[in-house]
Amino acid sequence: MKPIQLPLGIRLRDDATFGNFYPGANAGALGYVERLCSPQAGWTDELIYLWGKVGAGRSHLLQAACLRMGERRELAVYLPLEEVAQYGPVLLENLEQCELVCLDDLEAVAGDAAWEEALFHLFNRLRDAGRRLLLSAAMSPRELPINLPDLRSRLSLSLVFQLRMLSDEDKLRALQLRASRRGLSLPDDVGRFILGRGVRSMNALFELLEKLDHASLQAQRKLTIPFIKETLGW
Repeated sequence: MKPIQLPLGIRLRDDATFGNFYPGANAGALGYVERLCSPQAGWTDELIYLWGKVGAGRSHLLQAACLRMGERRELAVYLPLEEVAQYGPVLLENLEQCELVCLDDLEAVAGDAAWEEALFHLFNRLRDAGRRLLLSAAMSPRELPINLPDLRSRLSLSLVFQLRMLSDEDKLRALQLRASRRGLSLPDDVGRFILGRGVRSMNALFELLEKLDHASLQAQRKLTIPFIKETLGW
């Protein structure tokens, strides 16, 4: 059974797995999110709230959690609230049927009375059903502009992790991890050459790696600095 998808064109990224996540300073968050996906976990174990800047890996971990549940044929749902807020809080109805609910970009609906009320009732239904909830936002729970006191109280129960951006050395290791899972060898000097071109976000780096992977396969050449210069016009 695959993670359920609402009819909104929402798709999980196939590469958003725990194995593809280089933790850097976020090893603690990774460990707790993986534990949340274990068969023994439930509401009484963890309600996890991840926050951090765009590119820190919040969405990756939420999608990885859904994919892990899907591997065990358990229902999970991923809702990027910034993308789906326009459909209204009706989207939260009946989600307690899922073993895990992942709500991304919580700040997108904070301050909206209808959404806050719906979130509060969803929290209660998930708790009563012994389900699991994984939340993500760009800011900490204290900074989130929630007006409903009961909802703010529910959020205070969560285990909070701030996701830190990767250092340049961590970005290199993350690139090498992703490359190795594609069957590519990315030497340190080649990886540092890519990073030195000013490409900073991990999403952009991974897209670049995918492009180089395809070019390498087509040309039957290894990833070297001359090959990258030729392929990307650098």
